[in-house]
Amino acid sequence: MRIIYADNNATTGIAPEVYEAMIPYLTEIYFNPSSMYDSARSAANAIARARNDIARYLGAKDPKEILFTSCATESNNTAIQGTAKANPNRRHIITTSVEHPAVLEVCKDMQRNGCRVTFLPVDGNGNLDISTFIRALESDTLLVTIMHANNETGVIFPIERLSRLTKETDPSIIFHTDATQSVGKLPVDLEGDFRYVDLLSFSGHKLHAPKGIGALYIRKGTPCRPFMIGGHQEEGRRAGTENVPYIVGLAKALSLGVENQKEEDERIRNLRDRLETSLEEKIPYVQVNGKGAPRLPNTLNISCHYVEGEGMLYQLSAHGICASSGSACTSGSLEPSHVLRALKVPFTAVHGSVRFSLSRYNSDEDIDRIIEVFPQIVANLRKLSPYWDNKENKPRPDAEKMIGGQE
Repeated sequence: MRIIYADNNATTGIAPEVYEAMIPYLTEIYFNPSSMYDSARSAANAIARARNDIARYLGAKDPKEILFTSCATESNNTAIQGTAKANPNRRHIITTSVEHPAVLEVCKDMQRNGCRVTFLPVDGNGNLDISTFIRALESDTLLVTIMHANNETGVIFPIERLSRLTKETDPSIIFHTDATQSVGKLPVDLEGDFRYVDLLSFSGHKLHAPKGIGALYIRKGTPCRPFMIGGHQEEGRRAGTENVPYIVGLAKALSLGVENQKEEDERIRNLRDRLETSLEEKIPYVQVNGKGAPRLPNTLNISCHYVEGEGMLYQLSAHGICASSGSACTSGSLEPSHVLRALKVPFTAVHGSVRFSLSRYNSDEDIDRIIEVFPQIVANLRKLSPYWDNKENKPRPDAEKMIGGQE
């Protein structure tokens, strides 16, 4: 059975070019880059080249502003906890109710440890209200941490505007964005539109580099204490021997994403839009979550009323189609997505969400197969639902009354 992989917001396959770039540093140039002998210099030079390349692709002024980490979760923890340690006199953090757990749970932990945290709501399309954001800024606000693009719905937040408004209100407020889902998919210019962003996180395995490598951009002059302590690496900002082959792979993956971005995004958006339109036409009582907002070109989050998402995923898997019900970090839970709850998706649909997230390796044939299979899966599962009128092919008139107060 041919596997159709449509869960690229969870992780991506390593690009062949990335794998090839990494091989020498897994085999021949295996030296510790901190060692003093000549052979180790090749490893140290590879890190320097990767840092320079990543800075250039992101529009960073100084390569030293790029800090290598193990993943975006570490980058987010470093950004949030590191700035709090460096600024003990400020105790207020602003974030959103739809952040990835790598930000949301850190903010909740900060709250338990004495910080005040404002969790901004979103509307039914997943958009932030700008006036609500401005009112949340206070005299002791330490940090604003808002994702660039949502991992579940693909909704894009206006980071350019939010960061500018933050700095216009108080230049000493630090602005962080989790750009894990957007780097390599959307343009990021840290000396252009993102010039008011102080900290930016991303991860390799979302853009066809391996798992286990990430980065944090720290604008020069931003107060941020080290999160990993114990060595001199990364100029004392992150202890631990550098993961040379993975750092090389991250730089190569980002180069591929940036160099082919416009052409690939247009093609992927066309695939996503065709899938979206077809599923809306073929499946009654569905809603596209985030449809009324700017979205990543690769992401479709669709809720089918009166169907359980778990059942749909199992049936898709049986047909060789890999998709998700939301964040990979919460997929082990039967609780509905906190993102869809924040969008106030109705109870009849919040458990029936499926996310299809595409990459440059998806084809028209992949989309054809999903369109062929998925509507029938939904129809078959609805036949088993006590809330569905099979004869009329619509919800029973008393369906919502039957559900009652379960929400």
